[in-house]
Amino acid sequence: MATSKRTTSKTKTKAAKAEETAPLFRSREERFNAGKRLRDSVPRNSHAAWTPKAKRRDPIAILEESNRDRLQELVPIRYGRMLRSPFTFLRGSAALMAHDLARTPNIGVQVQACGDCHLLNFGLFATPERNLVFDLNDFDETLPAPWEWDIKRLAASFAVAGRDNGLSDTQSREAAVACVRAYRESLREYSKKSPLEVWYSRLDMQTLIETAPDEKVKKSRQQLADKARERVVENVFPKIADQVAGQPRIVDQPPILFHVATPGFMDVVHQALADYRSTLSDERRVLLDRYRLVDAAMKVVGIGSVGTRCFIGLMFSEENHPMILQFKESCRSVLEPYAGKSHYTNQGQRVVMGQRLMQSSSDIFLGWTRGRGGHDYFVRQMRDMKMSVPIEGVSATRLKRYAGHCGLTLARAHAKSGDSATITGYLGNGDTFDEALGDFALAYADQTERDHVALVKAVKSGRLEVLMEEE
Repeated sequence: MATSKRTTSKTKTKAAKAEETAPLFRSREERFNAGKRLRDSVPRNSHAAWTPKAKRRDPIAILEESNRDRLQELVPIRYGRMLRSPFTFLRGSAALMAHDLARTPNIGVQVQACGDCHLLNFGLFATPERNLVFDLNDFDETLPAPWEWDIKRLAASFAVAGRDNGLSDTQSREAAVACVRAYRESLREYSKKSPLEVWYSRLDMQTLIETAPDEKVKKSRQQLADKARERVVENVFPKIADQVAGQPRIVDQPPILFHVATPGFMDVVHQALADYRSTLSDERRVLLDRYRLVDAAMKVVGIGSVGTRCFIGLMFSEENHPMILQFKESCRSVLEPYAGKSHYTNQGQRVVMGQRLMQSSSDIFLGWTRGRGGHDYFVRQMRDMKMSVPIEGVSATRLKRYAGHCGLTLARAHAKSGDSATITGYLGNGDTFDEALGDFALAYADQTERDHVALVKAVKSGRLEVLMEEE
């Protein structure tokens, strides 16, 4: 009994001490003030600098390393897509920027980070209630990491995209600053809310339409919403499938969509589907069981994801209603070498859990599986009203407005998992941090352009093989 009492007492002491030191169990004011004190060790204007080392990393070597476990026959497509512009290069080089961001200042506060937080990884998609929301929509690289890494990559993406659209550096920088300002101001508001209020918060498309600054913008947003609602499986199915010998089959469109000739491939897919099913909740298993798998094919997606294993499964209900599931390979996060390993052994589970934590609402069919050869996958519906906001030819005013929506959205995502009060205390009421990241965004845009030139040279010299697709 004496031993038991001592053990209990010791345990209570440790628990009490942990509660006292755990940041989320201190008052908002205490955490806010702790954040203010961090300015002494990490001045907010220190984030403005981007100065690569004299002997800076070889960008091509890092890209080649990131391709090591990919399907090598598809890698030239990845390079071809990255070659189009500095912005497409930025989209495809999350590993390169992770390497660089790890060498920039941070205050030691982690959140569930997106890991590939650029402006086209935000967009519209349908909630389970079939409402359209605006949110983050790509989590391949998600991992607990410093909050600064996401907002810096996002700000830089606005500077690079602005230049790509012919905007001046002043206009591009203004978009980056607008993004950071919205992040800072929104995070302050979220830090005052209860955890449940933050969790339930969302930016729905109807609100965006109703709060449009004028009729022209309102009409444009309504048209975007209408287009998104058309991006459902019933509309995409006729474009990728047809009847073959009386049976529905996916139509090959090489090198982007094609059947795998490997014997037993469909058996592997059926096993992956069964394993994935076990990661769903019981009621969603019942829903999934209303569909049967009839065909599967490999599909090349994105830019940074090209070369990873991705296939789609064509399914039908008893009454021949189609559904398409996407099985997307989940490799280790590009943040892992700098932020540490995920505690999830299955990388697909890492993606799913990160997505559920960061998004305001997630696909009901999100799940994960492990395929042959130890490759991990996450699973989701394909084309469930998912749509990126088009930025080609975007005006400076529209880019700044969009930057504000992205900054707000990222703030909510970070507030769900991180200590928003401490970060808010550090950021403060003024624009010191906003302006610093405006400078960083332009400096990193310069770096992205230099790295893009390096890719062009590597292709011309024959170091890299490239496949350019018709646009």
